[in-house]
Amino acid sequence: MTELQLPTHSITIPPSVPMVTLLGTRDELLDTIEGAFPSVDVHVRGNELSLRGPSGDVGVIERLVDELLVVIDAGQTLTRDAVERAIGMLKARTAERPADVLTLNIISNRGRTIRPKTLGQKRYVDAIDGHTVVFGIGPAGTGKTYLAMAKAVAALQSKRVSRIILTRPAVEAGERLGFLPGTLNDKIDPYLRPLYDALHDMVDPDTIPRLLASGTIEVAPLAYMRGRSLNDAFIILDEAQNTSSEQMKMFLTRLGFGSKMVVTGDITQVDLPGATTSGLRQVRQVLHEVDDIHFAELTSADVVRHRLVSAIVDAYEAYDPPSAGADGRARGRHTRRQAAGGPR
Repeated sequence: MTELQLPTHSITIPPSVPMVTLLGTRDELLDTIEGAFPSVDVHVRGNELSLRGPSGDVGVIERLVDELLVVIDAGQTLTRDAVERAIGMLKARTAERPADVLTLNIISNRGRTIRPKTLGQKRYVDAIDGHTVVFGIGPAGTGKTYLAMAKAVAALQSKRVSRIILTRPAVEAGERLGFLPGTLNDKIDPYLRPLYDALHDMVDPDTIPRLLASGTIEVAPLAYMRGRSLNDAFIILDEAQNTSSEQMKMFLTRLGFGSKMVVTGDITQVDLPGATTSGLRQVRQVLHEVDDIHFAELTSADVVRHRLVSAIVDAYEAYDPPSAGADGRARGRHTRRQAAGGPR
């Protein structure tokens, strides 16, 4: 069938939806859709979209518009990133609807709402709801710690738990800890700072000192967990790839009644001495058949970062100096691994 013979499909947008909210300022979102479906001609007249192209692609765009209208109806502003992710889900024919992923609110604070942005993130959040112990494993930037923190704050606010405990190993401190100035807390604080930073996004900063002083929120190194039984708490272990097997067992056996645990880490970024086995690498083999424990795998598709960062990483992945030789290629690979790092 030639282009002229392809049927035209029309989509009428409800008058209550301003076209700019669907198509974006200066048609940015429309450009995104056209770029994803180059075989389809899209024309806009008033509140009507006309589509002409292969029926399969036209059908995906029709479903995409339906999903985006649901997102708009939920009061959210569409972004280029959200549209791209919705297109990706529809093309992959996922069981979950894009609108269900993009409109799932975890917590709101000071006018800002925290929600999953990818299908993998939604499945991770759903796993936290459905299991007592969840392992969130994936590369930097996938939101594994940030979303766990949001779920912890939501659980505290709804009184499903009475306290939040945030912990991570201070393995990078090692022997250098004694050379840092100040009290023990002053020395450890830099290694816990990422947890404090995430907490400030989710809880009014003025209330954090009071919550810390009362023990409602506790941020402490992993070593402080030994010998305790943690009841009625939401417990997060961050950077778990830097726990030994013994530390992982110690932490998991702190689980008390009415509590939930989330363990996050990236098994590709282990900072332990060479002879030490990462507890996060080992734990799946040990616990894979235990009920009520879930392993959530987040991938590069779940990385949420500035579009320019993604472009930079892609450029480094593609770059290979022609005269680098074997040593140069090794250095290039090391540089690319560094470039792919980012906040968790």
